[in-house]
Amino acid sequence: MNGADSLVAFAGLMALGQFSPGPDMLLLTRTAWREGATNGLRMACGIACGLAVHATIAIGGLAFAFQRSSAFDAALRWLAAGYLLWLAAGLIRSSQRHAANVTGVDEPVGRDDTPRRPFLRGLLCNLLNPKAAWFLAAVTAPFLADGTTRAWALALWSVIVLQGFVLWSLWVLLLQHRAFKRAYGRAAPWIDGVFAIALALLALRLLAG
Repeated sequence: MNGADSLVAFAGLMALGQFSPGPDMLLLTRTAWREGATNGLRMACGIACGLAVHATIAIGGLAFAFQRSSAFDAALRWLAAGYLLWLAAGLIRSSQRHAANVTGVDEPVGRDDTPRRPFLRGLLCNLLNPKAAWFLAAVTAPFLADGTTRAWALALWSVIVLQGFVLWSLWVLLLQHRAFKRAYGRAAPWIDGVFAIALALLALRLLAG
């Protein structure tokens, strides 16, 4: 394949990988439904920034150090699992508060609409995903043959980060459709509960190795 064909193939692989079920997509979907487009886009930006870090590590060839260090691998798994469980607990509390609002019980105003929180949640969720750098290293390796120029490496990095942000942003906007919003308004407590369970299961899967 020539350079353009290789870049298209790489972009296709990355699109499949980025939209596979995982902490980023779970958290982004819930945020876009529960908190709206603005916070969803902020979170997409945070995830993309985390992905930029992982892409730099992977393309720089440092991901192999993660795989060879069992102590680092274990520490990162526990840290990531703890963060996912913290997110799950927050979703359960949100589900309870939303149910209280539906029944007419007053609820203190939350702080989810502050500008930095969605960005930081997305950034941390991606950075603490121990599989991200390894996945990117595996996918980029075939496209980084000996003699590859810096421009080509930069092109791969740009595909990972920019394509991810664009696709996630489009997903956020799609979830703002009126039918999605009405459905979420009726089922928000249940949806938050399901997402909490999914995040907790992901945490347990990480701990199980």
